[in-house]
Amino acid sequence: MAEAGDKEQQVADLAERASVCVACDLHESRTNVVFGEGNPNSPLVLVGEGPGETEDRTGRPFVGRAGKLLDECLRECGILRKHVFVTNVVRCRPTLEEGGRLKNRPPRTDEANTCISLWLEPTLTVIDPLVILCLGAPAANTIIKKGFKMMQERGQFFESKYARYAIAALHPAYILRQQGEAYDEARASLVQDIEAARKKVIEAKKEPPRTLF
Repeated sequence: MAEAGDKEQQVADLAERASVCVACDLHESRTNVVFGEGNPNSPLVLVGEGPGETEDRTGRPFVGRAGKLLDECLRECGILRKHVFVTNVVRCRPTLEEGGRLKNRPPRTDEANTCISLWLEPTLTVIDPLVILCLGAPAANTIIKKGFKMMQERGQFFESKYARYAIAALHPAYILRQQGEAYDEARASLVQDIEAARKKVIEAKKEPPRTLF
């Protein structure tokens, strides 16, 4: 396990290398690589699917309307962005041209697999979090298991090769598309799942280290 200063340097080195990545087609239309940000020494990592338009422009994850909602929900659980590490499955915005404008699209399997092997897995290996909170089904499919059923399985803890515990929550962008009571319920579920992740970190810190034998 890397020491605190080592983790910061190793993540910074990964981010620097990722900034010029041309390993898949996503580099052709990006403005900035959105590597991730926060505290590499945190026991809690948040993983979404990929950057959107605002993230691509700024180079920062979760800074649009969805990011504002995420920050609000984190604060309700006593967590600030600087307390956790926030990243995505893919580091570049997947887009398609429609009506002369670039729109978001899901990453292709080959794009996601390339980014996972080159950047996500090495980042999580360095940080070595106790708990990962997946934001949305695509992240849960990567971190927890293929075919993750968000509406049935969100809020439950699973083992993951990337962390001792993993839990999935509704993506803030999905919540923003809801209205009225559906919005209130979806937002409350995100707060509930963040709080569950926070409490699981506290529990996991008290558990004995896991060994291979």
